[in-house]
Amino acid sequence: MSPVSLAIAGAGDRGTGYARWALARPEQARIVAVADPAAERGPALAAESGAEHFTDWRHLAGRGRIADAVVIATQDGEHAEPAKAFAELGYHILVEKPLAPTEAECRDIVAAVEKAGVIFAVCHVLRYAPYTDTVKAVLDSGRIGEIVSVQHLEPVGFWHQAHSYVRGNWRRADRSAFMLLAKSCHDLDWLQYVVGRRIRRVSSFGGLQHFRAGNRPEGATARCLDCGVEPECPYSAPRLYFGRLREGRHGWPLSVVTPTFTEEALSGALRDGPYGRCVYDCDNDVVDHQVVAMEFDGGASATFTMTAFTTGGHRRTRIFGTHGELSCDGEHVRVDDFRTGASAVIAVTPDGDATAGGGHAGGDERLMAAFVAAVATGEHDRIRSGPAESLASHLAVFAAERARLTGRTVTVE
Repeated sequence: MSPVSLAIAGAGDRGTGYARWALARPEQARIVAVADPAAERGPALAAESGAEHFTDWRHLAGRGRIADAVVIATQDGEHAEPAKAFAELGYHILVEKPLAPTEAECRDIVAAVEKAGVIFAVCHVLRYAPYTDTVKAVLDSGRIGEIVSVQHLEPVGFWHQAHSYVRGNWRRADRSAFMLLAKSCHDLDWLQYVVGRRIRRVSSFGGLQHFRAGNRPEGATARCLDCGVEPECPYSAPRLYFGRLREGRHGWPLSVVTPTFTEEALSGALRDGPYGRCVYDCDNDVVDHQVVAMEFDGGASATFTMTAFTTGGHRRTRIFGTHGELSCDGEHVRVDDFRTGASAVIAVTPDGDATAGGGHAGGDERLMAAFVAAVATGEHDRIRSGPAESLASHLAVFAAERARLTGRTVTVE
């Protein structure tokens, strides 16, 4: 079987990561085109891949269908237009989450790919992680009976919040998406997947509690490099980025700050770029904590907590059933049986850590494997995050944000 040919639209960290999966497996996939306007990204990935470079996805689409499939890893607000264009051309499509920053655009994308009949997957990578397989197998076996309620935590991490959602590209809802969509659509989608039912009603509370000008320490300056308070600040940019540079950890998040891994280049980036700003002197507006209460079809309930104020790490979940309880932390799944009193712990060795830099504990790799295999064989059922499933969880996220803003319980359409 010939390798699947891929075009990459968006050569940032996510697009490059998916491309490198293909470069490591030339018998399964090959990169034939890269589209990205950034002078330091697009040409470099195209050269590494031996692919043709385009400065815009529109130029790529203008050539017609020159690959079997396209990976759309542009910024959040730039998914809908290319997705619809490539679907019309007959490309099979893998699109980074979230689908789009508005409900209407999400619906438009799904309508376009369903009309075109192409294979379509959303990068809800948590569905594909080996850890998820273990949790899902236990729940589907009936070992804890019928699921009644769930507690789920996403520990974003204090430094990750500062990097991506205070200083970084996802700091403002009007430039990317609101926090629950940009970061935590993964989680509502995962809950819907493991529970096996659609989310039907939601309420939500949360806000921007800490990363505001009013919490700026006395004596703090606009830039970490010039700040006398910086050595004691938990959100110190020099501590985070120089620490990784000196340890030789050149992947995400350092690779987002500078493409050149020298102290001189990093100093320049922190002095002049967005990642050296004081976290109390940025233009961010997305929340730093949020709770969502939800009800599933059939009556099961769940609570989801997203918070910046943790050390990070894997998601933590407790699932309560009529016959037992399951608790999991990304590395272990514990099952307690009410009937026998027995407890069992299943160890799961994650493939990398829970962050994007760690491949989402194996989810990134297995997503790509599933998508490429689906394109190669034409078997849509290899995809766990297809159009209908992904639209359903996105609609729950939009409903939850409406609930937070209005203080009402909202029914998911």
